[in-house]
Amino acid sequence: MDRVNISFASLSMNRDLGLSATVYGLGAGLFFVGYALCEVPSNLLLMRFGAKRWLARIMFTWGLLAMAMMFVRTPLEFYILRFLLGMAEAGFFPGVIYYLTLWFPVRMRARAVSRFYIALPLSSTVMGSLAGWLLGMNGKFGLTGWQWLFLLEGIPPVLFSFVLLRTLPDGPEKARWLTPDEKAAMGRVLAADGAQAHLGHDSGILRTLLYPKVWMMGLFMFFLLTCSYGFSFSAPAILQGATGWSVATVGYVIAIFGVAGAVGMLIGAASSDRAGERTFHTIVPALGMSVGYLIASYGHGVWTMVLPLGLSFLLYNAIQGPSLAIPMQFLSGRAAAAGIAAMNTITMFSGLVAPYWMGLMKDKTGDYRVGLRGLVLSSLCAAGMMCLLSWSLRRTKMLKARAVDASSMDGVKIDLKA
Repeated sequence: MDRVNISFASLSMNRDLGLSATVYGLGAGLFFVGYALCEVPSNLLLMRFGAKRWLARIMFTWGLLAMAMMFVRTPLEFYILRFLLGMAEAGFFPGVIYYLTLWFPVRMRARAVSRFYIALPLSSTVMGSLAGWLLGMNGKFGLTGWQWLFLLEGIPPVLFSFVLLRTLPDGPEKARWLTPDEKAAMGRVLAADGAQAHLGHDSGILRTLLYPKVWMMGLFMFFLLTCSYGFSFSAPAILQGATGWSVATVGYVIAIFGVAGAVGMLIGAASSDRAGERTFHTIVPALGMSVGYLIASYGHGVWTMVLPLGLSFLLYNAIQGPSLAIPMQFLSGRAAAAGIAAMNTITMFSGLVAPYWMGLMKDKTGDYRVGLRGLVLSSLCAAGMMCLLSWSLRRTKMLKARAVDASSMDGVKIDLKA
């Protein structure tokens, strides 16, 4: 919800504080600079202190800074708090993705990731449903509507940090509900999966950070999230400008987008796990997103703008489970913690680029159509990067198979000589 609320707050906050679309876009994006800079250190600290303590710390500081957004008065204050908010949240998403690898085997990871990450589209549903009501509290106890929005949405993560601290086990070995035999069985399955990875627990951090496949995956997610953030941070303004609907109506439409995205995420993950295939389940939806953005960039009204954008949102969410299961094909153990964080670091710069791009195009052209055309290119680049990564994974697998065959042949020659 913290990713979505700023877009609704901007409908009145920008006017109250005199923020231009460019200033808003830069401030929205600075969140991701702070996030990216602290991503790898945060994930390594999670391994040091345990998931329970570190994720609880993230939630607590994140909620406090989210509430502090209500005190913003100048562009500089807006920039600083957005940057600090990103620092506070850094490591949460890659930390949870890594944490799930401690519990679920490879064949189940798309579904496992999707059932966690379904929070992303559903946050749009909750935020869209609540935004009109929260902004409608304007003037109560001397606070504006957007101040109420930040205040009331910062309280739950602070409270939930104590729930995490009390209930979340650091891993299967700490889970009170598992028997020793169940823990041992889980360990054997997960160890077998880890043995197939290219980089494992003993791989150095630097080697992991420089691994080409980590960069390919990071760039794929960068292009993909450029599309997501480019639309989501401007979605209320785009839809309101295209249709003339009220804030409440726009909120309900975005809520419907969220439900559709949640359904798409579950279906995409289930299909990918059932087929045992990842790249086709990412490339085809990415190409579909580009078509949706292209149609919307020339469209007007519901049928040629709102529906194509809704379809692109659905397809974006359908990609998440399959794509986030791909890194586990070549990373495990400490390499997975560092590698996932590194990918997310690369990815998070999309949060700086996309809102700034959309805001700049809005200020220069008067609407968001040129900005949407830029998202067409970004989704095509995502599809192209996944094609390259898929080729690289197949080539590594082929070379590994040849090495095994060569080793076997050497063994045969030795036996014959004997």
